[in-house]
Amino acid sequence: MSAPLPGSVTGSYTLERLLGQGGFAWVYAARRSDGKPFAIKILKPRYATDDSFRTRFRQESEFAAQLAHPHIVHIEEVGQGEEVYFTMDLYPDTLAAVAERDAILPEDRIVEVGLDIASALSFAHEKGIIHRDIKLDNVLLGEKGEAVLTDFGIARAISGYVAATGFNMTIGTPHYISPEQAQGRPLDGRSDLYSLGVTLYRVSTGELPFKSKDWFELARMHVEAKPEPPRNLRPELSRRIERIILKCLSKHQDDRYASADELIRDLEDTITRERPTSDILLTPDIVTRDMPRTEPDRKKWWKL
Repeated sequence: MSAPLPGSVTGSYTLERLLGQGGFAWVYAARRSDGKPFAIKILKPRYATDDSFRTRFRQESEFAAQLAHPHIVHIEEVGQGEEVYFTMDLYPDTLAAVAERDAILPEDRIVEVGLDIASALSFAHEKGIIHRDIKLDNVLLGEKGEAVLTDFGIARAISGYVAATGFNMTIGTPHYISPEQAQGRPLDGRSDLYSLGVTLYRVSTGELPFKSKDWFELARMHVEAKPEPPRNLRPELSRRIERIILKCLSKHQDDRYASADELIRDLEDTITRERPTSDILLTPDIVTRDMPRTEPDRKKWWKL
């Protein structure tokens, strides 16, 4: 089945334009019958007709709708009829679109985005929720420039589906996955901090830390390769921001920030300058310290 056409109706929402799509769902700008605009994520038929996936998607979407936080997208409605969908607040921009237009962000803007997303992750991690797919596309931007994280529900639904069925799938987006994701190892909140580090690296330098057209090679690079220091690509970037990003990108979970709250503290200190840069513990071997020798599997990664 092809994507629904603009003008078609899902539930009480009229689809206006396609905003994007991933392996599992389409996302449209839509308008409710009362005229209020929303974004609507519609599950693709292959998954909407799978009873197990359909149930998990609905349950996790309903769970995500309960995550009330200013930097987590508000889910308005979870619907299920001929189509399975949820609607959420519509935002005027995304970090991906800004990065495409401007390549890099001013340093104070990098800090603002980092603080907003770290705040959302702190809230979610305290509730035992790991996002698993932090990336530019999943960071929405509000009218005042605030960053808002989306896609908690679908990432959890896919993860639960994989665990229940044994389906051969790695959750995440190849350029952003943590070393432990690449190896299929257990995850905790520090995996999200690695992916946030990739996101901040991209908006700080205009480049991703690792690039390859071969997904298996890309996974290997996350596990083994040393990222180019951001200041090599953007010399005017402060050492403080560089060290924060590289700490997030440490190969070992234990060498990253222990929590989103610790990351928030260092980001806030870039504003107040209360602590010396050297206090951000980072030694030359931290970013490249060997991970356990578990080879990345040649699995298929799915873009959510």
